[in-house]
Amino acid sequence: MVKMSQDSVQVMSGQVKEIQVSPSSNGDSRESWEEREEFDQDHLGLTTKPKPEQKVFEQKGVEEYLRYQIEHENEPFAPGPAFPFVKALEAVNAHMRELYPESEELFDIVLVTYNHAHVGIRLINTINHHNLFIERFCMTGGSSPIGYLKAWHTNLYLSADADKVREALAEGIAAATMFMPEKLTEVSESQLRVAFDGDAVLFSDESERIFKAHGLDKFFEHERENEDTLLDHGPLKGFLEALGKLQKKFYAKGQRLNCPIRTYLVTARSAASSGIRALKTLRAWGLEIDEALFLAGAPKGPMLEKIRPHIYFDDQMFHVEGAAEMGTIAAHVPYGIAQKHNHKQKNSVGK
Repeated sequence: MVKMSQDSVQVMSGQVKEIQVSPSSNGDSRESWEEREEFDQDHLGLTTKPKPEQKVFEQKGVEEYLRYQIEHENEPFAPGPAFPFVKALEAVNAHMRELYPESEELFDIVLVTYNHAHVGIRLINTINHHNLFIERFCMTGGSSPIGYLKAWHTNLYLSADADKVREALAEGIAAATMFMPEKLTEVSESQLRVAFDGDAVLFSDESERIFKAHGLDKFFEHERENEDTLLDHGPLKGFLEALGKLQKKFYAKGQRLNCPIRTYLVTARSAASSGIRALKTLRAWGLEIDEALFLAGAPKGPMLEKIRPHIYFDDQMFHVEGAAEMGTIAAHVPYGIAQKHNHKQKNSVGK
């Protein structure tokens, strides 16, 4: 299975935040695989206004917060930004079960929350209210969930907590920080659409380091000289691989043209001067990407608005913010040289 771990706040608003995608760990020795997704509950909230739960926690502390949750456990949390993503995952699972009734190659969603187990009843009531199929919960009672991610064999971890995302990446787990867009664009209910940036997301930040240190002309020169040298892998290569494995199951049933999973590469690279190396790398890895958009530095937001992905991954906050402004659910991958560059920019602004 493909296991995804998600902070509960991202699937439903009003809770603490994380999502995990990982292979199932059911105790057997089969070579089945799963993608686990763990979603932060607050990240699935449809509003950026402070939630009543947050106010109680911040103003009155943990004990009053737990009391509030118990008193309101029959009131479901509202959907949040990751909610359509979860629904799309479940739609893929339903389609897969129709074609392969005995298959275990499915998305497995794990809901992770910092909350105490007392809050579990409200979470379960919410899951049932919204007709979601999430059987695996991890309620850590305030402790970090990172230690559980490897046990779940997580393929993707999504959270609103940037520190926990960086911690997961440091452990070699694909992870990203989700953000609430200013508006929510309507997305497909029958086809999961996932869009990726290239450098420092699917690929390493090797080429981006050349650009940051020596400028655009040197970057183009470097890419031409290394056209036949594969790029190293980035933090989300494994997640694209997992999606590809599921896609091939649909292709085997003659559903390439109407596959319920579609992937996109949306990169600032230009096709003629630096696109060949990216495409050759994907081909050498045995990975297919359904659509590749080489924007040559043009804004990504308008293209993403047309694609309408359920989630878009990028290593630069500039592009994440631009996507969110256009209504795209975007997730920041805090990996590579761009993070140091962004930090320096913030410091200079502060001065």
